[in-house]
This record gives sequence, structure tokens and C-alpha cells, in this order.
Amino acid sequence: MVAPNTTANDPVNDVGKYYFRSLVYHLAIATSAQHALVSRFLPPNRVRTYAYSSHGQFVEDIEYELPGTPCEEVISGAFCHYSSGLQRKFPKMAVGMEGYLGTPLKAADGTVLGHLCVLSETSLPAEPGRLFNFQIYGARAAAELARLRADQSGTQPTLGASADRFRDLFDEAPVGYLITDMESRYVSANRSAMRILGLTQADIDNRINGIHQVADTPEMRKTLEKAAQDANSGVENNSVWEMRRKNDGQPVFIQLWTRPETNGQYIRTVFIDVTERELLGQEQVRLKAQNVYLREEIKSEHNFDEIVGANRGLLEVLRAVRRVAATNSTVLIGGETGTGKELIARAIHSASSRADKPFIKINCAALPGGLVESELFGHERGAFSGALQRRIGRFELAHHGTIFLDEIGDIPLEVQVKLLRVLQEHEFERIGSNQTIKTDVRVVAATNRDLPVAMAEGKFRSDLYYRLNVFPVTLPPLRERREDISLLAYFFVKKYASRMGRNIQAIEADTLLRLTEYAWPGNVRELENIVERALILATSPILAIPPAVMGLAPVVERTVARRDVVGTGTNEVAMPAIPPFQAGGSSDMDSAQREHILGVLRKTNWVIEGDRGAARQLGMKSATLRHRMMKLGIKRDVDHLR
Repeated sequence: MVAPNTTANDPVNDVGKYYFRSLVYHLAIATSAQHALVSRFLPPNRVRTYAYSSHGQFVEDIEYELPGTPCEEVISGAFCHYSSGLQRKFPKMAVGMEGYLGTPLKAADGTVLGHLCVLSETSLPAEPGRLFNFQIYGARAAAELARLRADQSGTQPTLGASADRFRDLFDEAPVGYLITDMESRYVSANRSAMRILGLTQADIDNRINGIHQVADTPEMRKTLEKAAQDANSGVENNSVWEMRRKNDGQPVFIQLWTRPETNGQYIRTVFIDVTERELLGQEQVRLKAQNVYLREEIKSEHNFDEIVGANRGLLEVLRAVRRVAATNSTVLIGGETGTGKELIARAIHSASSRADKPFIKINCAALPGGLVESELFGHERGAFSGALQRRIGRFELAHHGTIFLDEIGDIPLEVQVKLLRVLQEHEFERIGSNQTIKTDVRVVAATNRDLPVAMAEGKFRSDLYYRLNVFPVTLPPLRERREDISLLAYFFVKKYASRMGRNIQAIEADTLLRLTEYAWPGNVRELENIVERALILATSPILAIPPAVMGLAPVVERTVARRDVVGTGTNEVAMPAIPPFQAGGSSDMDSAQREHILGVLRKTNWVIEGDRGAARQLGMKSATLRHRMMKLGIKRDVDHLR
């Protein structure tokens, strides 16, 4: 493209024809149009151009009739905009044109002096930046046209007064206007530019380097490379830049249009503040990621009401949970695998003031070491190989909520340093960015490792441990909660039986005894898995879990030996055969129990006691069976009972 041939190359100071040439040249750039012109009105129905820029080159002044053109509407005094379809509406005048913007240029008394318009070979949507730019250039063109009219009438103000008016229009424009040298040092700026970028007049006078205000991210580095290539080739650049306001360091996003001058000394930039739009877009991305995460979490059907038990150690833990939940203190949950650490973390969150905010979890042991940092803090596009787009980290998703760091003992040492900073300073940066993000997150961590031992071995930072260990909670293993095993077994039966379509009314006494005596190295999770496995195989309303299902042959022998003691009167273990668990209504359960007991009695020829009696086969004491028969109305002649 050919730069405008002006006397001073400054549309603020140039006058007359040179001014109009510079104006339409830059107007085409600012509105992303290929053609721009300014004209004077020749009554009754003609106009003649003062300046006409087409694809960056100037066309000699032309004169044309208004009828059949969109300019006719403008000269009548109306602002005119066609985003597309211009050629269809004006086939003779607008060949190859799609979009149009036009505004009348009026004197102070309202007289239409001429018009300013741009024509585009592509669509021309009513974007705020484009309309702002057009209005500013229209005001400048009207002022200069009025000056020329006054000059012709002999009432022209002094050149200095006219320049002052133009300078005032330049300064008060709602869009930012900058001139920089080829080394990105500020040369001049209007008030809007200084306000948006946090500059002072001293910054402009001292010609500070504006490139240092650009955010240092992989995405912006690519944008700067593209802008430099455009500047060297003399073409315009239209892009969104992320910058830092100089006065307070806060992020600001600007959409800018740049055009280097052909003299190779200056770059002119027009820009608008799009910070609100960009931050809203980022928030939408964050909320979308959060919603995806929460939808996945809903599938896991977690609920802290699933904490079942009456063990003294467990009750102490729950009392501690109630106390610490009301605070924002960091909690470190310890305990063997499968003891329910995540349920405790959810209980803390649900009982806190953050209950209506996100609960975000991450299993630090489930991720490769190189991905833990990206999962926690996120990354920018291009931060590393495979980073095709910006990723929001878990700490950002958990803003104002709670983050649960499971298996914290497995986090890599290099990430522990950054995690320590989040706990201390409540801030972090995404990978590939130097933008600091403030975060308000409550941290709940959990581990099945002995962290003091890990510290002694140099595998866990002591400063991080003391930051996490503000309020320690240790869950007892299931082998120390034997009185809770029956409760948990029935809880899991109730949880899974309905899902599988199983009508389970009780758990066999031998099974309960076997479950109670087992050591449970996998704790509650192992118990849950075994109950679910047994339900899949169940064929009776009385759930039995054979030793083979548990895979515990050595324990079976001890269980059988212990079972021989049950009912002998010595060291008896009272095991409820049918505790208060109901799969359906009470009448359905009584009916099923009655039929089941009757079937066993008939099979044993109504023999109740002894090794082959019904009581032994039903897994209950003979006295219990007689009481159950009486309750269910099961009768036979007494002579047949022994």
C-alpha cells in the first residue's frame, strides 16, 4: 500500500486536502474497510470528493450524482449503515461492495456540507470499535470542512485555533490513539490511551518503552512476532493484546489496529478497551471447565452422609470435623487406604460456609509427575509441547471453594515449592505465564503415608508439612472399628441391592461373624467391594458371603471353630440373624421370612435343635428360632417338636 502524501504525516495537524487524504487513509484502516472517501455537497444532487482512498492508494477527485446511491440518504442528513447486501440494493453504484458506513458532515447551524463514508468488499458488522472510530473521524472531517467553508467566506479562525480544536477532538476521543517509534517507545498518546494503559504525560515525554507492558505469555509472544512481521512489511495489524496497566499492574486487554508509516519511523495505533469482554470470556471458560468437572463428579455419587459407624474413635473424628468445618483452616487427613478420607473431606466442605461453592479434588498419585503442576495451576497455550490451548487449573476452578489434595505425599518435590507458595501467599501463575492469579481456596489434604518419615528421607518438604498440618485428623482403620462392621455391611447391602434388583432381607450370622473377625487390610473400601461382589452372586433373601468370595481360606477355619462356640453357652457371640434392615415393606419381609423358615423346617422334618436342625441351618439359636416362629405364627403340634 502507498502511504498518504501529507505535509506533516499527522492527521491532527494537517489541513485542507492533505488532512482529508490522511484522514480517509487511516479511517479505512480503523474500520477494516477497503475504500473511504470524504466529499463536499454540490446542490441540488451531486457531490465531489475531497479525498478518496482505495486499497491504500488515492483516487483522483471524482464527482457523481446522488440518486441511486447510499450517499443520497447520508446527504439528506441521516447516518447510514449497511452491514451487507449493498450491491443488491444499489446495483449500478456499488459493484463488488457488501458493507457501507456513511455520516453527514454538518456545519454548526445544521447545514449539510458533505459526507464521509467507507465501503467494504466484505460484510461490515456494527462492531463497537468500528463505530467509535467512524464517529471520531466523522467529527474531525466535519470540523475541517467547516473550517474550509469559513475560509471561503472570509470568517476563517486562525490556524492555531483550528489546530487547538482538532487537538481537543483527538484528546477527548473515546478510543485510544498512540504513535510509537519502531522501537516501541511512546511518541504521543491521547487521554483515552493514557487512561486505559495507566500512563502519565511524563511517561510519554520520556518516551518509555511500551513493549514492557505486554503480558509475557506464549500466546502474546506469538502475537508480538506477527505484529513485528506486519510492521516490517508495512501492512496493518488487527489483534487483541493483553497488557499491564503501568500505574497499578492490573491486566488490561485492548483490541488494536496498527499501521506503520512508510517513512519507517513511526507506527500509528488506534485501540479500544475490551478488558470486560475478555475477562467475561475467561470466566465463561472457567465456569465451563468447572461444570464439566462437576458433572463428572456427580456421577460418582459421593455423599458425606455415607459415613456410618458408632465407634468411639470415629465419633471423635466427626466431632473434630464439626469444629474445624466452621473455620478456613487447612486440614490434613491421615489414615490407611480405604478408610474414607475423601468422605471426611466432603463432610468438612459441606459443613463449612463454602458449601455452595465448588469442591474440587485431585489425586496427586494418579498423575504423572510432569502433569501434576499443570493440573494444579493450569497452563497457557504453547507453554510446552502438546499445550494446544489454555487450560484452567484445579486451584482456579476451586476459587472461593475447597480443593481436596488426595495422596499429597506423592506430589513431586518441584511442585511442593509452588504449592507452599499458594498456601502462604494465596497466589500462583499458570505454566508459561508471568501473570499472578490471586486465589481464595480452602485446602484439605489427605495421605496414607507417614509424612514425618518422608521428611526424614528427603521426599517431603518440612515447611510444606507444617503448612498442611494445621489441623490433623486421623481416621481409625476398620479393624479398630469392629462394632461398625455389621452396620457398614447392612448399609452397603441397602445401597447396592436395589440397584441390582436383589431382594435381600438379612445377612447370615456366619457371614457377619466372618466379616467381624477379618482384619480388613483394605478397610471400608474392601468391605464395600466384597458386599457388592456377594450381591451379584446372591440367590437367596438371606445374604451369605462364602469364604471363597472373600478369598480368605485361613480365616474360614478360625471362623468355623468360633462358630461351633456360638450357641453352646460358653463365650457365646450374639449375632442378629435378621437385624432391622428391610428391602421392602414390613409385611413383605415377614411373609418372606415365614416362607423361608417354613421351607427349612419342612426340609429338616421340623427338627429345630442339633447339628442337622433348622436353627443351625438358619444360622440362629434354637430359642431365637422358636421366638421367630411364634411371632410369625408358624405352628405345628408340640409333640412333633423337640
